[in-house]
Amino acid sequence: MSCFTLDERVRLSIELALTAEVKDPLLAEQQEVAARRLGMSGAEIDAARSGWSFDVRTSVAVALAIVSARSDVERHRQQRSKAIKAGITEDGCLEIETLAGRFAKLSPRKVERHA
Repeated sequence: MSCFTLDERVRLSIELALTAEVKDPLLAEQQEVAARRLGMSGAEIDAARSGWSFDVRTSVAVALAIVSARSDVERHRQQRSKAIKAGITEDGCLEIETLAGRFAKLSPRKVERHA
């Protein structure tokens, strides 16, 4: 199993998922430009805004970020376990959780997403 890297594309996917409900056209445009610069297709951008990815590990990372932005301890524990099983290290999980904490203040997701 190859090593998972929390690269710019994964980070932006997490940002897109956690800020999808923020009604800020300027932010949406900046994210769109950044996503296109990273080579993300329109479908990939839409998927990220919906809380998932076509890439399995990225989808697991996004799901961990979403549950980290909430206070559901049990769901968080379960999703973290899935992330570890998917090849995301403990340090990677911590980095995802930290990133999620930054965006959680903007717009906690109301809709449950599963990876």
